[in-house]
Formats: sequence, structure tokens, C-alpha cells
Amino acid sequence: MSIPFWCVFIAALLIYAAKLPVARAMNAESGGYDNHNPRAQQARLTGLGARAHAAHLNSIEMFPLFAAGVLMAHTTEVFGWWVDLLAILFIATRVLYLLFYWRDLAWQRSMVWTVGLACCLLLMLSPAIRWLLVMP
Repeated sequence: MSIPFWCVFIAALLIYAAKLPVARAMNAESGGYDNHNPRAQQARLTGLGARAHAAHLNSIEMFPLFAAGVLMAHTTEVFGWWVDLLAILFIATRVLYLLFYWRDLAWQRSMVWTVGLACCLLLMLSPAIRWLLVMP
């Protein structure tokens, strides 16, 4: 399996890693995890629990963009260090994003989110970029 495909797998796991502090907060803040109505319980979270929930939701939102970018690069046979670098950089930004969100470091979180989004968009544009570079 290629590095970008491994990164898609890791990005999928990060969605659920982002959920772990949410479950802990639900247990701590409300006297137990309400498995009958967890979304309503999550909506009442504050502090770290609320930030962890927002980070989890953002992880879900970013995943399709990243997966689409990797698939666009793969299906058009754009390989090499550039695609690998973008995929690894995306994973690094997502890990930092979670850590910054959990610690309430707002501008740092926004900065790494922007870099991660740029990675997704560049992966999507990689076939066009390759075409421009090899165009006669």
C-alpha cells in the first residue's frame, strides 16, 4: 500500500481518536455516558469536552477532501515525493489540529487547519500541476 493510502487510513483513525476525549467528558460532566441520547449530551458539553467534540466533527468534515485528493492523484497516476509529502503533511497537521483544539490554542489551530486544507486542495490539483509541468 502506498504512503498516501496509509495516510488515508490514519486520517480515518484520527476521526475516532478525536472522539476519545468527548466520551471521557461525557462520563465526567454528566455522571455517565448517555447511550440513549448521546448527541443531546454532547451538545451540552463545555470546555475540553465541547472543543473535543468540535475537533471530532471537523475531522469528519476534512476526511472526504483528503480522501478525494489522494484518489485524484492516484487515479491520474500522479506519484512521487510530492504526493507523499502532501499526504504526510496533512496527517501531521491533523494531529497538531487535535492537540491545539484540545488545548484551546485558537490561532495555532487555525494555522494548521489552513495548511491541511491546502494539502487537500494541492492533492486535488496535482494532476493539473503535473500536466502544466510536463506540457510541451
